[in-house]
Amino acid sequence: MTPTLGIFGWIIIGGLAGWIGSKITSRDASMGVFANIIVGIIGGLIGGWLLSLFGVDVAGGGFFFSFLTCLLGAVVLLWIVNMVAGRRP
Repeated sequence: MTPTLGIFGWIIIGGLAGWIGSKITSRDASMGVFANIIVGIIGGLIGGWLLSLFGVDVAGGGFFFSFLTCLLGAVVLLWIVNMVAGRRP
């Protein structure tokens, strides 16, 4: 049984995933620490939903899998924001 991540774990993972996602999508000019955390946490929800569509069990993942899930969702979220804002990714 793997230990679950607490709120601080999700904040750390969300912040890292949001920051790396903003670097990947070239969106870091206007994002701060708080925005990175929010993007990463929302990205975790989006990434978990996307992976569950493909039949991947996201509940049993550890720290690294959770980070990759948040990163996937953060990149998708920032890509959508860039498209809506009229910026190229």
